Formats: sequence, C-alpha cells, structure tokens
Amino acid sequence: MLRRARHLNDAFGFVLALVIASLVLGALLPNQVWAAIVISVAVSTASIFAMAGSHARQVLIRSALCLGLVTIVLAVMAAVSGDRFWLSACALVQVVLLTGALVAVLYRVVTSTEIGSRAIFGAISVYVLLGILFAYTYVAVDLIRGGPFFTEVTRPNGSDFLFFSYATLTTTGFGNLVPGGQPGRMLAGMEMMAGQIVLVTLVAGVVLHWRPGESLRRRMAERAGS
Repeated sequence: MLRRARHLNDAFGFVLALVIASLVLGALLPNQVWAAIVISVAVSTASIFAMAGSHARQVLIRSALCLGLVTIVLAVMAAVSGDRFWLSACALVQVVLLTGALVAVLYRVVTSTEIGSRAIFGAISVYVLLGILFAYTYVAVDLIRGGPFFTEVTRPNGSDFLFFSYATLTTTGFGNLVPGGQPGRMLAGMEMMAGQIVLVTLVAGVVLHWRPGESLRRRMAERAGS
C-alpha cells in the first residue's frame, strides 16, 4: 500500500478526496461507539497516504502506519469497554498523526518548483486537514476535562466538534456553539489565526502563481522542437 501511495507522485487530488471522505464520515455517522472505529480508519488512511504522497521519509511513513494502527486499536478498546479513557487516547494519537500529515503536505507544497493542480490540491488539503486536526484537539480536551466543552451542549458529538472547528477556521462565527472555558477558547483563537494565515498566505499564494495549461504548452513546445 505504501509503495502504491508513493507511486501516486504527488497525487494530492486523491489525498484531498480521502480527507473530504473522512470529514463526511465524521459529520454523518451517528454518535455511537462503533462510529469511532470507522472514523479512525478513514482519518488514519488519509493521513498515511498524505505522508506517502508527500514523499516523506520511509521511517516517518512507517511511524504513521503504526500510529494509525494504534488509533484503530484504541477505538476498538473504547467500543468494547465503553471507557472514555481509550477515546481520549485515540483522539490524542490522531492529533499527532494529523499533525505529521499536515506538515508533510505543507512542506511538499512550499518546496514545489512548479505550481500546478497538484500544488493547489495540496494547499487545499492542508486547509481541510487543519480543520480536522483542531476538531480532534477539541474532542481530546472535552474527554480529558470531563466537563462540557460547549456552554450550550452538554453532550456534544463528533459532528458538533467538526462544525465548530470549520466555523472557527473560516471565522464564520455562527455563535450557536461557544467554548465554555479554557483551554477551549484559547484553542479556538489559535484556529482562527491559523486558518486566516493558511488561507491568505498559502492557498491564495499558490493560486496567484498558478498558470493553467503552462505545463501542457511546455510539453507541446518540446515536442515541436524535437
């Protein structure tokens, strides 16, 4: 699987599809213990392919694979035992895994010598991954604190955290979900700043330097010259 992922050759469009699929599953699946297993498999797969598609070092890809397996095992243990401790550990490991995937894709996009559709898909993947990363961070804080994370919802589910994360990331601010205290408010402020920085500097910068059809014209010119 890892070799095939490397052969994708910066296929960040495929990575973006996996990330969006993970987002859809997290938003639509019911708030039940078995749903955490499915979401863990989806997010871990997207993270591993993101690192492999970014041509990360083999040791980092293997570490990501191990962390992905750990998250699945922790989700299964949480489903079997019903203990919130295993869900907290699963969320924390997912935060580490998503951070590694986000950094790998970001580094690949920033160091790209040619700005094309791959770089654009990579930049969008970074933006979407950032929202999922903060959503898992909020889940971990909610499980570790023990008290309600939001002031309006006493028992939030995964879709609530995803909705709040992307509303914060895009600075939409509907106001229906508000962190009840620290460190939730601090993390929300950090997500607002990170979302604007990534959107303005990375995504807008990549799109600004994108020249549609330039690679195709170059290849046609090379063929004509030969």
